[in-house]
Amino acid sequence: MNTSRFLAATLASAAAAGAATLAYGVSQLGNFRLKTYELPLLAPGTLRGRESFDILHIADLHMIPGQRRKVEFVRSLDELNPDLVINTGDNLSDPRGVPWVLDALGPLLDRPGAFVFGTNDYWAPRPVNPLKYLLDKKREPSYVDLPWRGMRAAFVERGWRDATHQRLEFKASGVRLALAGVDDPHHDLDDYAQVAGAPNPDADLSIALTHAPYRRPLSAFEADGYDLALAGHTHGGQICLPGERAIVTNADIDRRRASGLHRYGGMWLEVSIGLGTSKYAPVRIFCPPSAALIRVTERP
Repeated sequence: MNTSRFLAATLASAAAAGAATLAYGVSQLGNFRLKTYELPLLAPGTLRGRESFDILHIADLHMIPGQRRKVEFVRSLDELNPDLVINTGDNLSDPRGVPWVLDALGPLLDRPGAFVFGTNDYWAPRPVNPLKYLLDKKREPSYVDLPWRGMRAAFVERGWRDATHQRLEFKASGVRLALAGVDDPHHDLDDYAQVAGAPNPDADLSIALTHAPYRRPLSAFEADGYDLALAGHTHGGQICLPGERAIVTNADIDRRRASGLHRYGGMWLEVSIGLGTSKYAPVRIFCPPSAALIRVTERP
């Protein structure tokens, strides 16, 4: 085979492999999963004979009208009977997505819950340069407003608490909770000074919320003594190596902690892979969309 034919064959093989990989990534968009973790954080006797306090963590729905399979999966999570539902934002990927978000979350909105938003709740997505994403470069928002205010009002009317720059204290299933959250640090919307300070020592469990897992708010929460931080945003890397090994994080967290449950100093950190993608980047490779159930148990 001469050089030109060899080069043509090589390019054709590469194109075929790329097309197959892309097709696989698109096929994974509806491969919804649930990740389950167990954390022994509660003092003995807190649960009064129950096995666990279950936290359902939902992130990055990026809802687009017509995504019925995603709606049905999220609605089915109510069957887990979570004690607390946490939503860490980026619910929208289309201006018409709010009714679909509310349909998906429907029964879960009747349970105790709290939320913070991401910038993709506030502003519409925009086309992305894949190379820029793979180089882990931050992209400028579109600044085209999404109808997040109505979505927030619906969440609050149904009983969920907005933790954005708020310190919250309430009981769920008999467990005393102390929560605090910040606005999205991905575009510097966070202001930790508004929630700074240690959580109430009388709380059984303290939880920190942020959409994006940036070290700036995480280190502040850890220093103040929170037990557990929950974040989303990374999509687990979205385009990964086999075994959900992230190539980029789209934040300043290290790639090893781009998804899953890990230690962050003296605090636990769970980063959700998330359930959607931007409508301009509808592909997931080796990181199928997921929600998380954290079963908080009593310490030995």
